[in-house]
Amino acid sequence: MSAACRDGCAGKPGSPAVTLAPDAGGSQLFRSVFHLPGMDCPAEEQMVRLRLAQAPVAALVFDLPERTLTVDHAGTAAAILACLQPLGYGAELLETRPLAGGETAAADDEAGEARVLQLLLAINALMFCVELGFGWWAQSAGLVADALDMFADAAVYGVALYAVGRAASRKLAAARVAGVLQLLLALGALLETARHVRAETAPEPTTMIAIAVLALAANISCLLLIHRHRHAGVHMQASYIFSANDVIANSGVIAAGLLVSWLGSPWPDWIIGTVIGLVVLAGALRILRLR
Repeated sequence: MSAACRDGCAGKPGSPAVTLAPDAGGSQLFRSVFHLPGMDCPAEEQMVRLRLAQAPVAALVFDLPERTLTVDHAGTAAAILACLQPLGYGAELLETRPLAGGETAAADDEAGEARVLQLLLAINALMFCVELGFGWWAQSAGLVADALDMFADAAVYGVALYAVGRAASRKLAAARVAGVLQLLLALGALLETARHVRAETAPEPTTMIAIAVLALAANISCLLLIHRHRHAGVHMQASYIFSANDVIANSGVIAAGLLVSWLGSPWPDWIIGTVIGLVVLAGALRILRLR
């Protein structure tokens, strides 16, 4: 961790996140806009929030479609940038300026965020259980891996809900617990896929396709629900994007099931299982690198 990041992000062990008002102690606030090309879903948004939990930040405003983050903060923009760079999202500073007298910090609606997180947590947790059970029964590496992708989403949202209003040390501890669980399950999915390859176990394509279609329907329903509110704020827009990404993953499992049925070969199932498992593993390692 760089010295700038230590100075900007780290406080005493167990200290709460620093929240500043425009006139707190006479501190001058700045508004800085950062471009994060690798930030494209709410899970990554939550990791940014965790990363900046102890920084002198008054407000964070995310625009996931544009991959930008607006930060109202004390201190220098360089210190905030130094905190963001270890996440690996390609952070760069676009602009920074002091907040004018009487200009208030950007709005950050935690209550609205919590409602969205609760909805997505419930959907992802339910589909994790359904896909995991049927994936094991149908001997489908793709369904098991997609279930773990659902769990990865649910874990991040659960951490975000737990962390609302709590000290930064608890936020980081909760994130690490979620990261360890994701890591173990991702490794388990990859080992299970390897076992299928070694034993040449073929999945049952009808069940594989049916459950993947159910998962697809759940995510499309979520998309339709969020679509009615997608202009209410950036969090709803972010949720829409994340659900759309899940639809793509579900479609990949369906395509693999159709190929298994058509070709009479289990390789499409093994390939999609490996790809999704690696994606979950990468997300787990990114969370565990948080400091």
